[in-house]
Amino acid sequence: MAKAAPIPVAGVYPIDTGTAELTRDRFTDGWLLSINGAHSSHIDPDDPLALDFEYMRYMAAVIAERVPDDSPVRVLHLGGAACALPRYLAQAYPASKQVAVEVDAELARLVRDWFDLPRAPRLRIRVGDGRAVAGSLTPASRDVVVRDAFGGEPPRTPAHLTTIEFTEAIRRVLVPGGLYLANCGDSRDLSLARAEVATVSAVFAHVALVADAGMLKGRRTGNIVIAASDTPIEATSELVRTLLADPLPAQVMTGARAREFGRAEVRRDRSVGFPNDECPTG
Repeated sequence: MAKAAPIPVAGVYPIDTGTAELTRDRFTDGWLLSINGAHSSHIDPDDPLALDFEYMRYMAAVIAERVPDDSPVRVLHLGGAACALPRYLAQAYPASKQVAVEVDAELARLVRDWFDLPRAPRLRIRVGDGRAVAGSLTPASRDVVVRDAFGGEPPRTPAHLTTIEFTEAIRRVLVPGGLYLANCGDSRDLSLARAEVATVSAVFAHVALVADAGMLKGRRTGNIVIAASDTPIEATSELVRTLLADPLPAQVMTGARAREFGRAEVRRDRSVGFPNDECPTG
């Protein structure tokens, strides 16, 4: 007999890093997960390919441009929450094998209870520190690494997941030609995004940025997707069309323009206080 699908229950739940709130989205009939008051994940139980957060759709578009849908892609996610993007990739790439690293053990347990997530080896949720896990993995063992971890107030990427030493560890884990995607949340001054682009550019030969025009011009607070690889990341006509057709149309910035965007000091462990940085990794 087939196992019954999980039935989420709206409410506020205590987790190891604070509280998780699960609410029903009356517009999409999906579920919104908030961590310590910040929107963290959105799940449509009936459609794994529905991504409500625009930056996840941007990431999916960049991956689709580089990875054929029949590829047995190996993906490491640093930051799990409700595993919306891993769930999408498991559907889009049936031969994929993924690991999502989540710092909060109770949250990891809850999302398995709430949602019909793929099981290992298609998706394994590993509880731990994202940087520590990445540093423990076999070199050249992942095709894609996604960093989507937030903590603190206001929610920001933990500092020790933004440094050149961390980025070098990510490059070591990736296969030649592998893809690194980082979700950078920033304010209108774009100081963090510029520093992150400078840092990633110091490690990878090719960098691209994906965001809506207002975000790239510093007109609003939001998210910029940073893509990096040791092989070129092209703004192909298909990728451009996909991004422009998004409900929040986005631009892709590559090559010299992307590097020019990152005119800032490279972030290093010593400059962010690591290993004394105590932020959770998500």
